[in-house]
Amino acid sequence: MVAKAELLKATRERISLRGLARVFGVGRKTIKQWFKTALQALPRFQASVQPAQVHDVLELDELWSFVGTKKHQVWLWIALCRRTRQVVAYTLGDRSTQTCQQLYNNLPESYRTAQSYSDFWDAYKNVFPKASHQALGKEAGQTNHVERWNNTLRQRMARFVRKTLSFSKSLAAHHMFTKWFIFHYNLECPSSCTWKPLPIFRGRKRSFHNSAFLSLKNSSKIVKNNSATP
Repeated sequence: MVAKAELLKATRERISLRGLARVFGVGRKTIKQWFKTALQALPRFQASVQPAQVHDVLELDELWSFVGTKKHQVWLWIALCRRTRQVVAYTLGDRSTQTCQQLYNNLPESYRTAQSYSDFWDAYKNVFPKASHQALGKEAGQTNHVERWNNTLRQRMARFVRKTLSFSKSLAAHHMFTKWFIFHYNLECPSSCTWKPLPIFRGRKRSFHNSAFLSLKNSSKIVKNNSATP
C-alpha cells in the first residue's frame, strides 16, 4: 500500500492530481479525500510563523494566477519576513485595495509595526502605515527575497505557472493547495530548523568534517602514488 505521507508530500512538488494517480496508483477521489483530511488537521496558519523581532523587515508582493480560465485572475498577495524567509501572511483575491487590506489584517499583530517594502502599486500605500512602509523599484533590491520566493512557488506549484495545464478548476481548491504549500514551506525554512553544523576544531582535535577531509586527502595521495609506479 502506498504511503499516504509520501503522496501528500508530493502534492507540494509540482505534480498534478492525474500525475499523482499515475505515479502512486491511487484514485483521484481517494487523493482528494486524503488531502482534505490532512488539510483539516492543520493548526491555524500562524502556528507556522515564528514570532517577530524588533528589527524585522517585511517584503510585500503580489503574484498572478488564474482559476478555470485566464479571464478569472486570482492574485496571491504575500508578506515575507526577510530574517526568517517565512511567509508571515498571505491572501488570495483581486488586485484591489480591499484585498491588500485583507493581507494587512492577516498579519500577526507583532509584525504590523515592522518596516515594509513593496513596489509602486497604489494599494500598498493606501493600506500599510506610511511611517513604516516604503515603495521602491526592483533596482533598489529591497524586494529581492520575495521576488525569489515567487520563483520558488512557480517551480514547485504548477497552479501558479503562467502557461500550465495543471491550473485549479475551482477557487476552493486554489485556496486549499495554496495554504497547504505555504504552511509546510514555513516549517521547512532553514531558519525554522534546529539543526546546527558540527563544529570544526583547530589543532589536534578533529571533528567529523576534518577526519573526512583528511581521509579523502590521504586516499588521493595513494591513488597518485600508485599511478606513478611503473
